[in-house]
Amino acid sequence: MPTIHLTTFIAAPYNVVFDLSRHIGLHKESMSAYKEEAVAGTRFGLIEKDETVTWKARHLFKERLMRVKISELKRGEMFIDEQMQGDFKMMKHEHYFKPCENGTIMIDLFHFETPYGLFGRWFNALYLTNYMRKLLEQRNKTIQEYAESDKWRKLLIK
Repeated sequence: MPTIHLTTFIAAPYNVVFDLSRHIGLHKESMSAYKEEAVAGTRFGLIEKDETVTWKARHLFKERLMRVKISELKRGEMFIDEQMQGDFKMMKHEHYFKPCENGTIMIDLFHFETPYGLFGRWFNALYLTNYMRKLLEQRNKTIQEYAESDKWRKLLIK
């Protein structure tokens, strides 16, 4: 089972980074190249523990649906989202937030498994792992851009 481990430093308070990471609209913006949108469940604002969101997007030449649930959440520290329905055999994304002197260290552990046995493992090794890493890096870049500027205030302060 592939695991992608990313560590991103963001020069912003951990609570801002934590909330931006759970913001449906910001996730949608970070995946705009794939026309990703929330079509069911929590569709706007911050997603919370035990809530679900169903995403519709175009990936790998096909429109896809994936429903994820926030299975664990410790405010300001971490949350985990897991696939409930979708194309992966299994998907679990762990998000950790560590305050540090100049900001926040954000850690992503993205575990996934594809169907199709040997062919699926081959596809992961040759293509899918890098594809997923680039998606996660794009998402983190968008979070960083918002957190390190005043853009976050429009999303999080009502």
